[in-house]
Amino acid sequence: MKTSLTDVVVSLLYVLLAIVVTLFVIEFVLPYLSFKSDTGFLQLKQQYYPNLIWRVCFYIHVFSAFLLLAAGLTQFSSNFLNTYRKLHRIIGRFYAWELFLINFPTGMVLSVTAIGPWIAKLGFVVLDCLWFWYTYKAVVAIKQNNVLLHKHFMMRSYGLTLSAITLRVINVITMNYLHYDPIVVYTIVAWMGWLPNLLFVELLIRRQVKKALTVVERDKIVTSYN
Repeated sequence: MKTSLTDVVVSLLYVLLAIVVTLFVIEFVLPYLSFKSDTGFLQLKQQYYPNLIWRVCFYIHVFSAFLLLAAGLTQFSSNFLNTYRKLHRIIGRFYAWELFLINFPTGMVLSVTAIGPWIAKLGFVVLDCLWFWYTYKAVVAIKQNNVLLHKHFMMRSYGLTLSAITLRVINVITMNYLHYDPIVVYTIVAWMGWLPNLLFVELLIRRQVKKALTVVERDKIVTSYN
């Protein structure tokens, strides 16, 4: 009964996350298909918008990031992994290579040109570097057949991928309800848009490790009595 309830809760969480990602795409990604210079976040980036390289990086990053969000939705489901193992690997490779070759470099361009003081820029640079590093470590781990370590690093990577959503949620809350100065808001968002995600993932990993160690210790006790 406990396992069944857990499966139901996990399934509901996946559905909820899928809905959130869909709403995010509709609200924050599709409007940029107009390619107007004053759409959404671009209103604050008028000094960079005329620069062709910056503009290309911005649109590539925006339109490709949601693909990582969608790809990650399937990768942590045990049922999906057991049923579609080959597809799991294909999606995983797509996630890693898109991040390495597209999202990391374009994200770095946007990070160093972020609004506000150097502390705001640093927040986005650290986010981008950790995003790359955790994904790289996940790839290395699975090549060494360390499935558990691979899973944990991918959890960290996807937690940072989800910052695309949490960044904007925190931005909307602080701008519309706290009425802070836009520069102050952007500095806060640069760090608080992803640090809570990473903290939550670390707590999940710690819980999983603790649970696994408990099972191992219990098995040792049972074996000793037998």
